Amino acid sequence: MLNYRKDLEKMPSYDGVEKNYRVKVNANESTLNLPPLVEERVINRLANISFNRYPNEEYALLIEQIAKNFSVSKSQILLGGGSSEIIEKVFHSFGGKGKKIVYPQPSFSMYKIYARAAEAQAFPFDLDEKFDLDVDKFIKKVHEVNADLAVVCNPNNPTGNALTVAQIEEIAKNIDCAFLLDEAYVEFYGHSAFNLVKKYPNLIVARTFSKAYGMAAARVGYMIAQEDVTRMINKTFMPYHMNVLSLAAADIVYQMRDEFITRIQSTVAERQRIFEKLKNLREIEVFPSQTNFILIRYKKAAALQEYLDNLDIGVRYFSAGAAGLKNCLRISMGMQIENDEVFSAIKNFVEGK
Repeated sequence: MLNYRKDLEKMPSYDGVEKNYRVKVNANESTLNLPPLVEERVINRLANISFNRYPNEEYALLIEQIAKNFSVSKSQILLGGGSSEIIEKVFHSFGGKGKKIVYPQPSFSMYKIYARAAEAQAFPFDLDEKFDLDVDKFIKKVHEVNADLAVVCNPNNPTGNALTVAQIEEIAKNIDCAFLLDEAYVEFYGHSAFNLVKKYPNLIVARTFSKAYGMAAARVGYMIAQEDVTRMINKTFMPYHMNVLSLAAADIVYQMRDEFITRIQSTVAERQRIFEKLKNLREIEVFPSQTNFILIRYKKAAALQEYLDNLDIGVRYFSAGAAGLKNCLRISMGMQIENDEVFSAIKNFVEGK
């Protein structure tokens, strides 16, 4: 008989298996691969990798770049397999039996899973009907449960809305526990709170290369925190947990990140254009977004998702079990021609054509 870890059977899981859609706007990925010049330099870099060596040099080079960009010490940066691994390690570091973690819902679905994996008590904090986070009530909740870790995704996934830097600071200065700020989509928002790390020793900022830099396949993320925090969280990582291919590619991408500015601006412009078009459809509720996706609520969302699926268009449908997201669909921004096709399909369905 195999004796699995206690409660493993009850552990929620994330289903990453999906259909290879013709128009794929369901995963908040970049619709484009690397810019040609960046891709060329990545390929050249990979051609000179020493596969027989552990990736110490590549790890150090990327950290050095990130630290220089944010004007912080190299000891304040940690790298991980996407911001997801960073978040998982933060939950592990502040979790454990009897530990308490507060996070908003609806938000990144992995928070619930990571809290369970860390054997911590999860305390989801409900957003209001417009998916806004009441900062004062959130702070109160953190104090009421005597939390060990508070988490905020900003801008928030899957709702798309964002807190101001001033609101983030209000949370940081009024709670005593660790405060994880998940900034996976911040490049599309343009207002990062990373500077607050210098002022608040409890603040940890997680970022990713997956969204704005189109490196979802490579799995590279990083965190910024004060040195004593990174020193402790670093203990939860295995030796050489980052592979040399991803590190070398990310190093080139970060060197050439200005090549992505036009793409980010284009995504933001497309998001606003499609937002305005969707607002004009009857019975469709569209939520403001500061990300690379738009969330809509529609009473026939399940039927609409099935209709789009039959057209080989993939969007993210949230079942009734997803807290606060009943009848909601999340639509990532693709290329203009893709966005127009998605909108036309939604319009035809809503108008019964």
